[in-house]
Amino acid sequence: GLLSCSFEYIARYTKGVAPERVLDVIARCGKCVGALGLVGGQVVDIQSEGKKDVTIETLQWIHEHKTAALLEFCVVGGGILGGANEEQIQRLSKFAMNIGLSFQIIDDILDVTQDSATLGKTAGKDLLVDKATYPKLMGLEKSKERAEALIAEAKDQLKPWGDKAAPLMALADFITARKN
Repeated sequence: GLLSCSFEYIARYTKGVAPERVLDVIARCGKCVGALGLVGGQVVDIQSEGKKDVTIETLQWIHEHKTAALLEFCVVGGGILGGANEEQIQRLSKFAMNIGLSFQIIDDILDVTQDSATLGKTAGKDLLVDKATYPKLMGLEKSKERAEALIAEAKDQLKPWGDKAAPLMALADFITARKN
C-alpha cells in the first residue's frame, strides 16, 4: 500500500517543480524498488542465506540494492525536486549510498552486540538463519572501522553546502550513534 502511494503522492502533490524533474523522481522510485533495486537485493539476500561462500562484495551488492538504494532515492529525490544540479545530485548520491551501507553495517553490529530489549527486535536473528553479515565476514572491529570510514566519506560529499547540509550531517551522525 504505502509503496504504491509514494508514486501517486509524487505525481499528484509535487507543485511548483518542473515536470521533467517530477518524472525523473518517479522513474528513480520505480528503479529503486524494482529488480535493479530492493527486489533484486532481496532475491540475492534470500539466495545467500546459509551459504558459506558469500563474499564481502556480494554482501555489499545486496545492501547497495536494499538499504543504500532506499536512502539514495530519498536523498537524491529530495535534491532533484529541490533543484539540485548534476554535480550536486552526484554528491547526494554518494552521500546516501555511504550512509546506507554504514547503516547496514551498524545494524549487523548491533544484532550481535545488543540485547533484544535494546534493539526492539530479536537479537542474533541473522546468526540463527546463517545470514552473511559484516561482522561475520570482516570481524567486529573491522566492521566498525568500515562504518566510520563510510560516514566520513559521506560527510565529505556535503562540504560544498556548508551549514545548509546540517540536517543531512545530523542524519549521518544519528546512523553512527544509534543503539537500536
